[in-house]
Amino acid sequence: MALDMQKLDAFMGRFVGDLGAAFHAGMVVIGEHLGLYKGLVDGAKTSAELAAKCGCDERYVREWLASQAAGGYVEYDPKTRKFGLSEEQAFTLATEGSPAYIPGAFEVATSALRAVPEITERFRSGKGLGWHEHHHGLFHGTEKFFRPGYAANLVQGWIPALEGVKERLEAGAKVADVGCGHGASTVIMAQAFPRSRFHGFDFHGPSIEWARKQADKAGVADRVTFEAAPAKSFPGKDYDFVSVFDCLHDMGDPIGASRHVLESLRPDGTWMIVEPFANDRLEDNLNPVGRIFYGASTLICTPASRAQEVGMCLGAQAGEARVRQVVTDGGFKRFRRATETPFNLIYEARP
Repeated sequence: MALDMQKLDAFMGRFVGDLGAAFHAGMVVIGEHLGLYKGLVDGAKTSAELAAKCGCDERYVREWLASQAAGGYVEYDPKTRKFGLSEEQAFTLATEGSPAYIPGAFEVATSALRAVPEITERFRSGKGLGWHEHHHGLFHGTEKFFRPGYAANLVQGWIPALEGVKERLEAGAKVADVGCGHGASTVIMAQAFPRSRFHGFDFHGPSIEWARKQADKAGVADRVTFEAAPAKSFPGKDYDFVSVFDCLHDMGDPIGASRHVLESLRPDGTWMIVEPFANDRLEDNLNPVGRIFYGASTLICTPASRAQEVGMCLGAQAGEARVRQVVTDGGFKRFRRATETPFNLIYEARP
């Protein structure tokens, strides 16, 4: 076998980057949990100064700072031996209200990786691994990762892209948020549309308990309810608007869920489906975003679907054509792509 040394060197360079990124994920989670990034917002510091501010051991903080500087996540000045954050780093790593706050993504990754031994066994057996079987960090990381995107886009762009929905919500509508998880999407909508009433549903009981606390904290508990219920049988009728955020592909029977959504809607109601961005052809998803979603889908989404009845396993890169088929097989007559972002596709379905 004749090796092309240039190609080998290029591949080994990719390996070095990937191995560093694997370790780096844990470093970001540590920094976020301990407030180390936030500790640098008010100015550059030595490792001793940051350790004192955050109540941590200096030697650990020194090593962590070096890893972050090597990865380009903090700045280092060799003259002062201080570490700091650029405006962009502070915006993405230390500002939780930022639409580009990214630490949650790393918590998703590190939590999902805890299931590698179980997923390895599932490769052989074909069995599923339910969402509820993952480490609790996955639930918190998912909320932390998705909430900034919802906060930046849901009210400002996604809902206005739907025909007549914004006006109906402003006037007062009955809404079901299915697969609501920790309730971030539900609370954001409730804050924006105080005349409407929102009902969040998720099969994961601990997430529902967390969502209730978040509604209380946000001051919207008077117009938001949360209940543990699966997508195929959540209660209520005559909803004006039903939403599902980044979870249709996780369902074992998304066609059954689609059918139930149709039955729960008013004849003139609207279903908004938010899914990860994906093209229909595999070759068009072979890019950095597709790499993230295929990896997450292997560890989280596909096993979750396989653990439920039917086990359709759409996967996180289902694409518009497959989602359209699921929705129309459920009985919806109208389906369109309403808008998109680099990470999401937003569909509108109507009876």
